[in-house]
Amino acid sequence: MQENKSEEKTAEPKSSNLKVLTLILAIFAFIFAGASLTISIIDYQNGDTPLTITQAGADGNSANFTEGSIADVANKVSNSVVSITTEIRTTGWFGQSSTSTAAGTGVIISSDGYILTNKHVIEDANKISVVTADGKSYEKVKLVATDPLNDIAFLKISDVANLPSATLGNSKTLAIGQPVIAIGNALGQFDNTVTSGIISGTGRSIVATDSSYSSQETLVDMIQTDAAINAGNSGGPLVNAAGEVIGINTATSSDADGIGFAIPISSVKGMLNQLLETGKAERAYLGVYSITITPEVVSEYDLPVNSGAYLYYESGKYTNSAIAKNSPAEKAGLKNKDIVLSVDGTKIGASGSLTTLIGEYKPGDTVQLSILREGKEMAVNVTLGAYEED
Repeated sequence: MQENKSEEKTAEPKSSNLKVLTLILAIFAFIFAGASLTISIIDYQNGDTPLTITQAGADGNSANFTEGSIADVANKVSNSVVSITTEIRTTGWFGQSSTSTAAGTGVIISSDGYILTNKHVIEDANKISVVTADGKSYEKVKLVATDPLNDIAFLKISDVANLPSATLGNSKTLAIGQPVIAIGNALGQFDNTVTSGIISGTGRSIVATDSSYSSQETLVDMIQTDAAINAGNSGGPLVNAAGEVIGINTATSSDADGIGFAIPISSVKGMLNQLLETGKAERAYLGVYSITITPEVVSEYDLPVNSGAYLYYESGKYTNSAIAKNSPAEKAGLKNKDIVLSVDGTKIGASGSLTTLIGEYKPGDTVQLSILREGKEMAVNVTLGAYEED
């Protein structure tokens, strides 16, 4: 069993379909002398201006770039892309101290200073600074929240207004081969570098390491693109031809050219919307162990459908069921070996995994799941809870 970095927990089939690649989280770091370690704290100040985000209207994933339009889209979106630098102080075995700084990218998602980036960009930072596209530097930047199950963080620049914010698109309707551009702080020093390419794949599961190879994490349901993602691009936007952000660039392969990965934007919209309404961001919680159905999973478990999420967990140390005790799933009557086919009418599969689709909702939202149980299809309404770290 492996923790799902997108919603709850994911159980792997015996013949695991998780692609283990050598990937580098695209963050650029420097080492300098410094003082002692300071730990960052997730905080929210009630006096901040309420969040306002711009959602896309009509689906822009069917749009195509025309002559000159890449430059137009890049110029438009680049105004909302920021460079992020962090400072981390550490103490060695013999009391000596050092300071490391790292550079990444973020995208402004509200005019009053909220920024979306990768969690690994700001991890363990005691100081966060932001430089906007117009060259202004901001030192009063705080970490508002992180997604406990995904490589996503939310920052806030204090006391600002009228910042240019990006338009968020729909990652559920992506098409293989559609054109995209990636924008980011390449190599930690070339801000708003633009690269172009296509969507090479969706629904990818990967294992990514940091640039020092000292830690790794599993990332699921990722967008694969051949638009170049370089060190420093982490947290920058992947953008469709309509100028909508459809992903957050996260990792690049060290073994092959033309392989980069981004987190689908739809998977973080629930937390963004809760941030808008309440000033805090919590992950919606269903409470299941699931396996995304693939041809290999169909064969291994002799399943009657080719897509969906199989609620299954083999007997283990902590549980004997795919349904967590006292969870929203248990309260709604979901059972071990149910197959979830769709969430509020959106089919699990090409549109995203169960975990990504649940990520569109807030704690307290009620969703209708279409499930298959012992050959019979039925609808189950579930009121989602809030994910707790323990």
